[in-house]
Amino acid sequence: MSNLVTIYGGSGFIGRYIARRMAKEGWRVRVAVRRPNEAMFVKPYGSVGQVELVLCNIRDDASVAAAMQGADAVVNCVGTFDAGGKNNFEAVQIYGAERIAKLASEAGIARMVHISALGADVAALSDSARTKALGEAAVHKYMPDAMILRPSVVFGPEDQFFNRFASMSRLGPILPVIGGKTRFQPVYVDDVAAAAVKGVLGDASGTYELGGPEVRTFRELLQTMLEVIQRRKLIMNIPFPIARVLAAVFDVVEKISLGIVKNPSASPDQVKALRVDNVVHEGAKGLDDLGITPVALEAVLPDYLWRFRPSGQYAALKDSAKNLRA
Repeated sequence: MSNLVTIYGGSGFIGRYIARRMAKEGWRVRVAVRRPNEAMFVKPYGSVGQVELVLCNIRDDASVAAAMQGADAVVNCVGTFDAGGKNNFEAVQIYGAERIAKLASEAGIARMVHISALGADVAALSDSARTKALGEAAVHKYMPDAMILRPSVVFGPEDQFFNRFASMSRLGPILPVIGGKTRFQPVYVDDVAAAAVKGVLGDASGTYELGGPEVRTFRELLQTMLEVIQRRKLIMNIPFPIARVLAAVFDVVEKISLGIVKNPSASPDQVKALRVDNVVHEGAKGLDDLGITPVALEAVLPDYLWRFRPSGQYAALKDSAKNLRA
């Protein structure tokens, strides 16, 4: 019988790509999520019965243990952007990660892959980055040979980065940005998944910082995005002191409205995170060490951002028509 991997958060942005790759490797894949009925799209990743959906809440010992029963490896893709509530930074990124690692160790599971984030640091100003680092330490406490992956901003069809700003670009002539000079090293989601597969198969362990082939500032990334979606906008940098005040105000409004009014800017914690460059450190192990050639932004962005162009899917046809008239 083929091996079994349990992927916590396996229907999320990164998790679904890992699930697809593991199915192609011939493994049985158990996708552990809070809402299985909303994750049915993962089932066709493999043959009939190869990909299984199970209900799981990583804040609960019993459901976490049940989801990994009989597994040969586990992958934790669960993270959060929520500073408050039951699924806050500490609950998910520290104690959730620790729970998976502890129960996996007790169950005798040999391999674990944990998705963290570039910038994870116990001394970070950002609570998200700090809890990511503490989560890594918790994983290593129980699974010292676990693979830890620290990706920079991840891009792909379902991302919440380029899709969000491309959508914002349709609202007016100005595209606001916080931390325009902050540097990023965007990495393609399927490259992150390929790295995770190496850990599940036992071909690699340790900590890897994952970044794409180029380092660009936030402003440069938005300029590249605007070129792809064929829109001309004024990119306006919001100074950090102003951004901090705006984030705090919008955060209060969102809480008072019980989430009805969403924060249109970055959260207070994201503002803190944007003060720090998000690039692979010199000397850190990365994609090259795993034998993975990173995919460039320009090779992928047009494939999913075309819908934000003024002419949508007809943009290429209109360009061709202009050439014919000329």
